[in-house]
Order: sequence, then structure tokens, then C-alpha cells
Amino acid sequence: MTDTSAVHRTVTDAVRYWRERLVALSHGLHDEPETALREHRSAAKIADLLESGDFAVTRGVADLPTSLVATRGTGDLVIGFCAEYDALPGIGHACGHNVNGAAAVGAALALAAAADELGLTVKLIGTPAEEDIGGKVLLLDAGVFDDVAAAMMVHAAPEDSVGASSLAIGAWDVTYLGKPSHAALAPWEGVNALDALTIAHTAIGLLRQQLPPGVVVHGIVTDGGQAVNVIPARTCARCEVRAQNVEQLATAWQRVRACFEAGALATGAELQLRQRGRDFADLRQDPAMTEVYVQVLGGLGRTAVARHGESMASTDMGNVSQRVPTIHPTIGYDTGGAQQHTPEFSAYGKSPGADRAVLDGATALALTGACLATSPAQRSRLLTGVRNRQRS
Repeated sequence: MTDTSAVHRTVTDAVRYWRERLVALSHGLHDEPETALREHRSAAKIADLLESGDFAVTRGVADLPTSLVATRGTGDLVIGFCAEYDALPGIGHACGHNVNGAAAVGAALALAAAADELGLTVKLIGTPAEEDIGGKVLLLDAGVFDDVAAAMMVHAAPEDSVGASSLAIGAWDVTYLGKPSHAALAPWEGVNALDALTIAHTAIGLLRQQLPPGVVVHGIVTDGGQAVNVIPARTCARCEVRAQNVEQLATAWQRVRACFEAGALATGAELQLRQRGRDFADLRQDPAMTEVYVQVLGGLGRTAVARHGESMASTDMGNVSQRVPTIHPTIGYDTGGAQQHTPEFSAYGKSPGADRAVLDGATALALTGACLATSPAQRSRLLTGVRNRQRS
């Protein structure tokens, strides 16, 4: 029989052993923010640290140069930790992915210290481009999660919370192609691509009244023309649609697509639509794993707010959760009232509270993995789930 108290000591001692390097990793990611699919230095920092902890590391998995998979242990129960490390354009780690990534790495290193005793394989999955095309979806499709019995990560936030879902999301790049002409001498000879985009935006604005609660449409114009005295022959935009689940997302997108088609119809411009990445599914957090996480988090002096039935923004961890038992709690620290995706939130990313969140997040995730491994019922459930997935 496994001595659970000894395992607890092994895990917590491992976090203490790695603490300076984990905090340095978090700060290093924060100091050199890299946006989606450009996280070369960030991925290298994570891979190097894991290799120093005797993990076997494979870089550039699934044709994603900034992805990685690192494993240690040979047990039949595979516990996966997802590390995020991409930043936002212009505002750096305003979503706290430096904390997310360092905590996941810390959890992997800590649980690996007890992997042989617990019959585990610890798998750290480096997942790029969460803020863009969704690296987890591509890695999921490539089979990286096929052997994972339980997937976990924590997300930086102003509070500790568990149980929330997330909104499904789809993103599209929109281009209108028209015909240029002199805006004063012969505007009637042109086909105004900017007018097409204006009509689409107006139609979407009117559509919002008819969309179900929880459906959100937002976008930006990335190219509105090049010269004020030339009828714009090309305009570009990016649009995102969010909904409560993937089924509602598909329905909402058809309504939004019709608005873009209306812009083309009204002006005579040609419409080009290209989906950006893959749809993110809604998040489904595993109740049993959540219960274990809440218990171990309480042992660290933290109390998680229950957010069951609520939805946070959107994450590609939702796709993982539809296939693999998953938790995605938030780990909190003082941000002066700032919310994610703001420069103010980013400013707290190297604060003492953020550093504690890295270490507590790592500890809580690793202890959750240990508890799952030592519970006969949970171990059996998770292994059965893997076998069933592999047969289907």
C-alpha cells in the first residue's frame, strides 16, 4: 500500500527544490513575451528545464515548431499537464500564461519525483497559440492526448476558482475584394470593399438583438484601404463568435456569415472567408478531479470559489475536456482589480503573489495527480476511460 503522507512530502519537497527555477521560468517568460506560434525562446526555456529534471523531451510536435512533449516515468496511468506560454500582441503576458506555464512545469517536475512509486507516467504538453489558433486542438488531433488519463492546468486570475465552463469560440479572417477608382473623379467606376465591410458590421450590430443570451460577436478591421482618395479595392477583418456550446456556435456563425454575405451582395465586392484555426469547444471540468483539487488547495491555505454553471471566456482546453477528464481551475493573486487581457493585469505577472501562484498551482496540480493515482476507484475510472477512447 502506498504511503500517501510520504508521497505528499515527496511532491511538496520537489516543489521546494525547484522553486527558484520555477519562479525564474515565470519571470523569464514574462520578460520575453512571444505571441502565438512565435514562442521559440519560451518553449526552449521550458524544454531545457524539463531536460534538467530527467524528462525525455520532444520538440516541435505535430508540425508546430513551438510545441513540445516531455515525459518521465513508465506507469500505465498517464497524467498530463498542459503548459501555456504564448503572449498577447502589444500587451505581453496580460493573460498570465507565464504563471500558467511555470505552474504546469512545476507540477510535472514535482509529480515525477513520485512517478515510479505511484505507477505513473508524467506527461508535460507544451501547447502554443492558445490565444490564436489553439495549439491544444491540433495536438489533440495529432494523438498527443490519446494516452492521457487526466489532463490538468491552472490559469492565472484575480481569484481561486473551480468548476466554470467556457464559451465555445470560432474565428474567421474576412476579405472583401472590390475595384479601385478615383474617389472624386470617378467613384462610380469603383467597387468599394470598405463599404461592404461597413454593411456587414452594421448588419451584425442589428443581428445582436436576435442572438441568444451568451452569444457574443466581436471583431477588428485589419485593413481598411490604403489611400483616402482611392476607392478601397481590398479590406480585411477578423471576426470571432462565442456561444455556450459548439452546437449553438455553429448556428450563430451561419447568422453572422449571412451578414458578411450581405455586404458582398449590396456592393458587388467579392467575399473571401477563411476559418482561423479550429473552433474551441466549451469546457467540461471533471467533478471528481475538481473535488480532489479543492481539497488539496485547501491544504495550502487557499479557498476556491465555486463557479459551477458559469462561463469564463474561451480556451482550447475545452476541446481536450470533451475527450479527456480535465480540470482548468484558476489560481489567484492580487492584480489590483485588473482583469485579464489588460496591461494592468500584465504588470502583476512577476509580483510576489504571482510567484506564490506558480508554486501553489504546481503543488496543487501535482498533489491532485498523486491522489488520483492512489485512489483505486479513480485510477480504475481513468484507465477505463483511456481504453474506451482507444477502442472507439
